[in-house]
Amino acid sequence: MAKRDDLILYITRQIAEYIDTPREVRKQRRQEGRGKSREPWAFRWFGMLPVSLRMWLDGWKRGPGGEK
Repeated sequence: MAKRDDLILYITRQIAEYIDTPREVRKQRRQEGRGKSREPWAFRWFGMLPVSLRMWLDGWKRGPGGEK
């Protein structure tokens, strides 16, 4: 029961803060968030797995001597 009350209080505070923030400031924050670069989708979804697989395949193609 207390967790639900805490959640309602948190949501209410977030909404009140959003309403009290001027529109220009909200718009500026949104623009700043869009400017950040994102990592490739494969890295976001699967982490280091695609990178390690690629390294393994490159090593496998080169063979034991390390040359193509």
